[in-house]
Amino acid sequence: MNESRAAIRYAKAILSQSVEAKVTEAVEKDMHSVVETISDSKELQGLLGSPIVKGELKKKALLAVFAETNAVSQGLISLLVDNKRVALLKEVAQHYIVLNKEIKGEESAVVTTAVPLTAELEARVLEQLIKLTGKKVAITNVVDESIIGGFVLRIGDLQYNASVANKLSSLKREFSNSL
Repeated sequence: MNESRAAIRYAKAILSQSVEAKVTEAVEKDMHSVVETISDSKELQGLLGSPIVKGELKKKALLAVFAETNAVSQGLISLLVDNKRVALLKEVAQHYIVLNKEIKGEESAVVTTAVPLTAELEARVLEQLIKLTGKKVAITNVVDESIIGGFVLRIGDLQYNASVANKLSSLKREFSNSL
């Protein structure tokens, strides 16, 4: 997740609006849908990033794709298109989810592994995270084969990198420094 201050500001604004309208859960569900849909569709990613496609066409396409979403979510899409920030939509949605979970007293953790987590391993990781944070934790598993093995755990501002790729990289640095 790219740390963009603009995306965080939009996420905070939409969270504030959804709290006022008492639709935080519905908007969070919409934001999950937005993240999933954009992640799964190369065509949609291309549309959002294209400087050639006019804003009105992007708005029509996005409102058609997300027609079943809450009015607050649709307002976010319109606002981002009007402000020429529609490329931030996925990032804004991700930040909204994290901020809404923080309000509810939950933490979000991202566990990056080379292969998908099994249900048993996910339960063990979740148990350790609850002990570590003392809060309810939601785990998102990201598969990245480039880490070779092990895992990278990110919760809030903390990151623990126990990946094989990281260990190999540190060994390489040690060898090159000792020459």
